[in-house]
Amino acid sequence: MTRLRTMPGVPTFTGSEGVDSAEAEQRRFVVCGDNPLALRLVDELATRYGGEILAIVPSAKSGYGPRIASLPGVEVLEAGRLDAQAFLRAELASVAALALVDQDDGGNLDAALLARELNPHLRIVLRLFNASLGAGGRRLLGDCEVLSESGIAAPAFVAAALGDAVPTLLRLPGPPLLVGHRDAIAPDRVICGIAVESADGEPELLPADRHRADLVIGTAEQTGPEPVRRRRRHPLRLIIRLVGRRLRLLLAVLAGLVLVDTAVLKVADGIGWWPAAYQTVLTAFGGASPNPGAPVAQQIVELTLTVVAVALIPVLTAAVVDAVVKARLAAGGLTEPIEGHVVVVGLGNVGARVLRALYELGISVVAVDRDEQARGVPVARELDQPLVIGDATQEQTLQAASVGTCRALIVTSTDDVNNLETALLGQTIQPDLRIVLRLFDGDFAERVQRNFRISSSRSVSYLAAPAFAAAMLGRQVVDVIPVRRRVLLVAELPVGAGSPIEGRPVAELNRPQESQVLGIRTGRGAQTLWSPQTGRRLVRTDQLIVLATRSGLSWLLAVTGADEQ
Repeated sequence: MTRLRTMPGVPTFTGSEGVDSAEAEQRRFVVCGDNPLALRLVDELATRYGGEILAIVPSAKSGYGPRIASLPGVEVLEAGRLDAQAFLRAELASVAALALVDQDDGGNLDAALLARELNPHLRIVLRLFNASLGAGGRRLLGDCEVLSESGIAAPAFVAAALGDAVPTLLRLPGPPLLVGHRDAIAPDRVICGIAVESADGEPELLPADRHRADLVIGTAEQTGPEPVRRRRRHPLRLIIRLVGRRLRLLLAVLAGLVLVDTAVLKVADGIGWWPAAYQTVLTAFGGASPNPGAPVAQQIVELTLTVVAVALIPVLTAAVVDAVVKARLAAGGLTEPIEGHVVVVGLGNVGARVLRALYELGISVVAVDRDEQARGVPVARELDQPLVIGDATQEQTLQAASVGTCRALIVTSTDDVNNLETALLGQTIQPDLRIVLRLFDGDFAERVQRNFRISSSRSVSYLAAPAFAAAMLGRQVVDVIPVRRRVLLVAELPVGAGSPIEGRPVAELNRPQESQVLGIRTGRGAQTLWSPQTGRRLVRTDQLIVLATRSGLSWLLAVTGADEQ
């Protein structure tokens, strides 16, 4: 049997409260991938759920292979590609669940189809970014859960950027529920308190006294969706912006000189405004000698020909400038001043999701990436959001995105050092800027927040790993609520027939700092009981909607599982 590691603050479950040892010996999990999510997922399975864990990596000596191999109780298999030979070496026929978490939608789907051929009863958990591909994968593969790491993590970045004043929506079927600070949700709509956030130190999750909680869950007002605010480009402002400050100044000086000269000529020669203007403009543009005695129609023709001739000289330059302007507009760059927006740096999987989520909330966004081929670039253009192509560690790039007037900066690239460099540069431009930083290493993130006054940091793999682990056990984590660097999991769990909790009161599942029953779907039509009475006894037709810490979820999985004997 694989040895179970214990961690500070994580209870060790024994007997009826934990994972049955015989069951743990029979369960084998295989995780395929060489990235932060694979590392977090393997660690999550080894720490919380036990069983035998095999990680398939390209190399145990490079990438994340050494860190995965160093985890106690984890076996590592090297395979350059996920083919039939690799799966046969992994003894896929005896595996309970397989997770395919590479950042390659096509490769993951191909490996899943091959695995299904080798083991028709295998549970497969598939990481896919493309929603259409995911829907097709579910239909083809049967017992398969398709998850998006970026889809799970993106709401946490959005919530952190918008701050406490803006509640976020829980992704649960049924009436919309909001997560937010108590003062942002009407008292009569609060369902339960979920966390006490202190200014210093770690937040207290699921406190015994729910009324102490700052962070709460409540029902949303049924006012219908608010229309998304579209960013409009006003033609006159757009033209003024594109002309450029220096050229605008020169044109203003020229117009002023013409007006002054016209007035002087009128007074000096005692002539009318039109003759004075005619002589001034013709002289200024270098045309033929003025002919004051000519008819007005002839004078107009002379003026027109003079101005047109002058305009034709720089026609080539004008064409070049026009091409540059069109290219700039096609790239989606800022063409007018903007403020109160959110700047999203890094348009990979996570950045693309964050960009779309902010847009759907009606928040103006400026997107930044150094690679014009990044996944989120077409998303920015589709949504008609400003796009800056450039290196965000350079000041001119952030200035082009108007970081100095934005409400928040979200940095989502996969390079921790570059992310920190971008964040610090943003602080120099706007010292009080709200920054949400993507960082993998938890200890590093805490030091960064403490020493550099970074508003908050998020780890995508840390947010997503619990959902992938629960899916491998056949359970669904429907959402993740970030609280500082910790997370609360929102899961739906059926009350299994003959499970330890069947017939027991709800109160036995409400454990401070561990778990809380948010609601119960009774199986009677669409009936859902929110904040159910603690004395209500659970029956096998109940579907529990629970809030839990990572350790709390592993306990809930054990006590709600059906008795298979």
